Amino acid sequence: MEIIKNLAGTRLTMNISGRLDASNASTLTNELNASLNGVQELIFDFKDLKYIASAGLRVLLTAQKRMNKQGSMKIRNVNDSVMEVLEMTGFADLMNIEK
Repeated sequence: MEIIKNLAGTRLTMNISGRLDASNASTLTNELNASLNGVQELIFDFKDLKYIASAGLRVLLTAQKRMNKQGSMKIRNVNDSVMEVLEMTGFADLMNIEK
């Protein structure tokens, strides 16, 4: 997994590529914990995300809970296979997803 962050004012965009699974979910958690202070809009760009596992979903849920308190969160550019996981788990109903 690769993470590219772009902070513009109070908007943080995180481009996530590769696979988000148990082997690297803690890396994303650590990046979020280090980056979200003062952020009012969090955007995950999944254009290059190929796969997400339950550990990755847990990171998204934690980020969503935090951003509900301090602003908003969006997920954009979701491919069909990742979207299928989000829909099957009910995450598509909980999160703001732009395909």
